[in-house]
Amino acid sequence: MYYVYLLKSLVRPWHYIGSTDDLRIRFAEHNGGKVKSTKPHRPFELIYYEVYASKTAVRVREVELKINSQQRELLYKRLINLL
Repeated sequence: MYYVYLLKSLVRPWHYIGSTDDLRIRFAEHNGGKVKSTKPHRPFELIYYEVYASKTAVRVREVELKINSQQRELLYKRLINLL
């Protein structure tokens, strides 16, 4: 299984979208400061994830959310109470 996930920083208004094949380990890496791009924004809360069967599908969705602001905004509107 592969996952697209959305993290919310607990110290500032900042969000991160990523993908992985092991969500628990990747979340621990983010909160442990092992990911350079997220280290200054930790700790994090996992507020959303989607599950995919293939690595290709998960990468397509991750890129879609990162590049396509309309898709990202649709997701944020669904999660408005969590952001």
